[in-house]
Amino acid sequence: MGTLGRSGIVRKPNETMRMLVTTIVGVVFGFFVGVSFPTISLTKFNFSSNLIPSLNFTYMDNVWSSVTGHIQVNSLSGVPKIWEKTNPRGAERLPPGIVTPESDLYLRRLWGKPSEDLIIRPKYLVTFTVGLNQKANIDAAVRKLSENFQVLLFHYDGRTSEWDEFEWSKRAIHVSVRKQTKWWYAKRFLHPDIMAPYDYIFIWDEDLGVDNFDAEEYIKLVRKHGLEISQPGLEPNSGLTWQMTKKRDDTEVHKDTEERPGWCSDPHVPPCAAFVEIMATVFSREAWRCVWHMIQNDLVHGWGLDFALRKCVDPAHEKIGVVDAQSIVHQTVPSLGNQGEAQNGRAPWEGVRERCRKEWSMFQDRMDNAEKAYYKTIGIELPNSINS
Repeated sequence: MGTLGRSGIVRKPNETMRMLVTTIVGVVFGFFVGVSFPTISLTKFNFSSNLIPSLNFTYMDNVWSSVTGHIQVNSLSGVPKIWEKTNPRGAERLPPGIVTPESDLYLRRLWGKPSEDLIIRPKYLVTFTVGLNQKANIDAAVRKLSENFQVLLFHYDGRTSEWDEFEWSKRAIHVSVRKQTKWWYAKRFLHPDIMAPYDYIFIWDEDLGVDNFDAEEYIKLVRKHGLEISQPGLEPNSGLTWQMTKKRDDTEVHKDTEERPGWCSDPHVPPCAAFVEIMATVFSREAWRCVWHMIQNDLVHGWGLDFALRKCVDPAHEKIGVVDAQSIVHQTVPSLGNQGEAQNGRAPWEGVRERCRKEWSMFQDRMDNAEKAYYKTIGIELPNSINS
């Protein structure tokens, strides 16, 4: 017996099967016809924007090109469209030869040939986060640097014109944002693709005495001993917090130390090794690329970073160290603390110090949780604390 359709027409079984087979054959034939002819860009059709306002035909063209291998052609010029997947994200529509993924902080002239702008290309960058009260101290530090150094001053007090009395200041880069820390500046202005031309990046505080410091000799020792992250040794009478950063008289460089009992779970981990402080840190270009990504956007004081720097080099206990032969004095001037705000009867610096401690705890928790989450995705369960 035949089947009864919605219209009341009785169809025989063989007629229904014939219609089904015809439909399938038509679909298959249409598919092969479609892939046999050149792709027609949807952008060539003049659809009303009121009818289909949400479709991005350029994007659809690019997706279809990547799937089928067909090259899309610009409907206006007849030239194939550019879509280079190996270009940096966002630059796929540009020819690779024009893409410039890196930059620098070299000063340029407003006249003449670009190729003649630079008499010398600085190989190192040094940054100081400064207030005007430390002007004389920064002047003394900059005068210790050779022409191989590009100087960048971050002004947390908003005062920049007063530095014009120094000839070197006219060649320096000045960035002024009030009441910000050096790590806030570093995250926003020291992207690795801008630091790419510099072999080493010095990120220093403003209260460092440099009478016994020679920057070029320091770089030589860093290269000699293979240090990717380093700092000068601190003179013993300059407010030491950790034994690791204390200057030694019997060696050029040291990479480990003995701390108080129970402070180090392993002789190869901070603060007994793979450790420098964040007051006068020097990074290689490669190490900085990793460290920049580790700096948290909202945690501006950097507390806790010094214990985590080891994650950016391997083996850390060999590539992080203190250069004893070139020492500095930490004058421990609490200038940035005075940029805080007095609240609830407390001095400005007290609120700043409290936030520093909170940020340290927050950073440790974030790092701990991030590592646990990563290892969990690959089937490894870590113990409760992995950052000791």
